[in-house]
Amino acid sequence: MAHKHTIGGQAVIEGVLMKNDEKIAIAVRRPDHKISVTKRLKFLGWPFFRGTVNLVEMLVIGINALNYSANESLGEEEAKITKTEFAVTTVFAIAVAVGLFILLPLYLTKITQTKGILFNLIDGIIRIIVFVLYIFAISLMKDVRRLFQYHGAEHKVVNCHEANDKLTPESVKKYTTVHRRCGTTFLLIVLVLSILIFSLIVTDSFWIKFGARILLLPVIAGIGYELLKLGARFPKSTLLNILIWPGLMLQKITTREPDKKQIEVAIAAFKAVER
Repeated sequence: MAHKHTIGGQAVIEGVLMKNDEKIAIAVRRPDHKISVTKRLKFLGWPFFRGTVNLVEMLVIGINALNYSANESLGEEEAKITKTEFAVTTVFAIAVAVGLFILLPLYLTKITQTKGILFNLIDGIIRIIVFVLYIFAISLMKDVRRLFQYHGAEHKVVNCHEANDKLTPESVKKYTTVHRRCGTTFLLIVLVLSILIFSLIVTDSFWIKFGARILLLPVIAGIGYELLKLGARFPKSTLLNILIWPGLMLQKITTREPDKKQIEVAIAAFKAVER
């Protein structure tokens, strides 16, 4: 059995992805109400590098999981999403993300005509504001709210397991939808760290600043992930609690209370990766 602190996951369309240090399992509720489960091996997990790997997993494996879950959640008579269609959608989504969270804050900060540390501080604050507003905006969509319910189910199952309680829908239901190792918290830590790291870039060139933000992302992700792990390992640390608190608050938006059937899917994914 995998160590309890290594098990986590994320929500997918009509399902949940769970992972430990070695495996990944995806459970999806099909239109016929049955639960479909698939498993695969996990990527590299060395300290520091696992932060970068975790970011890659959130993109690559998360995208593949969404593709799998999207097709599994469709009825037999409905046309499946092709690889080409999903590839185009993925490239478009990445382009929008880069434009929204990197180019837009840079451009808006450039308008202020500030320089040095103040430039990076304003850029970072704008990026965080854009991110939070984006999360809030998509949370108003019906399909996303359902996705956030599965996110809540994933957290509840992990919290139940870590409390040494039975993994039944009734037991899982009573646990919180908030978790200290959540990817939402990880992303906010990365955004905060980026303000500090980007302050080391001394240049007036807009495009050098843009390129540096892309190239330094793996470094920031590596540091951020280790801080996230420390925050989970030392829950009484005042400094670490201050660092992860904004992420815990944002989880109030990115997770919703799941129903029994959604909890069942999360339990199925957890048990598959635990074996």
